[in-house]
Amino acid sequence: MNDSPWGAPPHAGYWGPSDRGPVQRAAPAGPTYDAHDAQQTRPMPIVPDVSAHGGDQDDDRGAARLSGPLFRDESPSAPTYGAVPQNPEPMHDAPHPAPAPQKKSAGRDLGAAIGVGVGLGAVILASLFIVKAVFVGVVAVAVVVGLWELTKRLQERKGIHAPLVPLAVGGAAMVVAGYVRGAEGAWMAMALTALAVLVWRMTEPPENYLKDVTAGVFAAFYVPFLATFVAMMLTAQDGPQRVFMFLLLTVVSDTGAYAVGWRFGRHKLAPRISPGKTREGLVGAVSFAMAAGALCMQFLIDDGTWWQGLLVGLAVAASATLGDLGESMIKRDLGIKDMGTLLPGHGGIMDRLDSLLPTAPVVWLLLVLFVGSG
Repeated sequence: MNDSPWGAPPHAGYWGPSDRGPVQRAAPAGPTYDAHDAQQTRPMPIVPDVSAHGGDQDDDRGAARLSGPLFRDESPSAPTYGAVPQNPEPMHDAPHPAPAPQKKSAGRDLGAAIGVGVGLGAVILASLFIVKAVFVGVVAVAVVVGLWELTKRLQERKGIHAPLVPLAVGGAAMVVAGYVRGAEGAWMAMALTALAVLVWRMTEPPENYLKDVTAGVFAAFYVPFLATFVAMMLTAQDGPQRVFMFLLLTVVSDTGAYAVGWRFGRHKLAPRISPGKTREGLVGAVSFAMAAGALCMQFLIDDGTWWQGLLVGLAVAASATLGDLGESMIKRDLGIKDMGTLLPGHGGIMDRLDSLLPTAPVVWLLLVLFVGSG
């Protein structure tokens, strides 16, 4: 407890009225003074009100909350008012048991998160290596659900009505166009989706038109357009291996950041955006992703070499971290923890796409530069 005058001996003088009689003053010197009167007139220390800032905080905005004796060597229960204590015994500091160590918690249902993650992984891998068109359909469904979550949260928290119908139709078409026609088809579908958003919103009153269509165009670029690079990776001869490498490196990066940050994290990476992320976690993400990238490029990708995998892993760790921080900024602006509740232990679809979406064009571009479009 900090030093304060609250525990100092009482000063002589007026201490206020008492319910035991008239106002008492300091005991006069002389034979008329006895211990009984002294005990009755002993004032209790004045405890100030708790600070308006909360009481238990560690800053200097207010005093700590008081809920017992001012010092540890004071008795927790005062003697009966007016009684003279007989044969007082010296008070000693009572031994305080050491507080039990706090266990770190992941903050989510780990069992549910693992179960959902394994289930999603099985669906993705089965569709990826059996029928490519089915995997494209899985990506399109994920895009539509992600758009629904994003536009729903924008409407609930900010009153922004981004038109979902043209976004959903254009987003699914964008993914298919990227798979069938490559980058040219993806850009064409993106332009048509933006135009459809502008026209669709014209059917409603003009108030907030600019805000709504701006959010709609942002959603079209953020979710389906970035996802088209996954479909474009799939068009190569070793397309399934490229997509698998992209997914694996992103997951490994997130896992490395979580494992190292949970165990060794001390220094915050971006406390105003995502307080749970640490610099140590970023080092873990980079290390894990670079090691996995070297192995994947050497053994999975045609004509790939291990040093190229180191660069891909480094780029994946950077883009995945920035993508995670980017969605954290959006969620903080909206005042929400998760974009949805569709996936137990994970949140919503958008909470799983946050690292994948900005990483897809990075991996696609590096693979094209290193080993060609295939």
